[in-house]
Amino acid sequence: MLMEQFTLGLKRWRAHLFENSSTAYLGLMVLSSGTGVRTQTPVSVGVEGVPYRFCNGLDVHQPSGNVFFSDSGTAYDLRDAEKGSASNDSTGRLLMYNPNTRRVTVLLKNLPGPSGVAVSQDGDGPAYDIVNTQARPNNIHRTLMGDYWQAAAMLKQSTQTLVPIGQRINSFGSVIQTANFERWYGNNLISEVQEFRGSLYVASPSVDFIGVYTI
Repeated sequence: MLMEQFTLGLKRWRAHLFENSSTAYLGLMVLSSGTGVRTQTPVSVGVEGVPYRFCNGLDVHQPSGNVFFSDSGTAYDLRDAEKGSASNDSTGRLLMYNPNTRRVTVLLKNLPGPSGVAVSQDGDGPAYDIVNTQARPNNIHRTLMGDYWQAAAMLKQSTQTLVPIGQRINSFGSVIQTANFERWYGNNLISEVQEFRGSLYVASPSVDFIGVYTI
C-alpha cells in the first residue's frame, strides 16, 4: 500500500469489496484488489476549491456507500498537527463523498481539529453529534452494541507525558470504560481501537504491529 504509514482512516464498503482510505497527504482514496494486485485510486483531493491538508478518520454508510470523513484542518497538515492544536485552529471540516455522483459535499465547517467519524447504519435523516472529551481523541468506531470505542491519549501527571488509551463511550457521550495501553505502546500515540469478538484491536502509526487486547 503506498504511503501506508500516513493512512489514518480505513473502511470497507461491503457491497463492492472496496476499501475506502482517507490518507493524510493524498486525500480520499479507494483501494481495490479485485485483480489480485492492490491498486490505489484517488477519488477526491479537495472540495469547494480548497485542497485537503489533513484527511483523518472516516466511516462508510453501508446501505448507500456514502463515505463520511474529516479534514482536520486546511491550514496545517499532519507534520504541523501540534502547531494547529496550539493555535486553536478551527478550519476543520466534516465531508461526505457520494460514490454514485462522485461528488464531495461539505456537511460542517469551522471545526477545531475533527478526527474520528462514526456513522449510524439505519435510515434516519442526517444529524451530527460532536463528542468532546478531556482526552486527546483520534478515530472512533461504533460497536455492535451501539456504543463506541475511541482511540485517545491522556496526560500522565507524574511525567507530563501522553499515555495511549482507549475509551468506551455510550450513546450519551459519556466515557464508561477506559483501557490503558502504555504497557505495550509506551508513549506512542494510537490511531485505532476496534472491538471484535471480545477483544480490542489497537493500531498506531508509530509501531509495526497490531495489538490485541482482551476486555
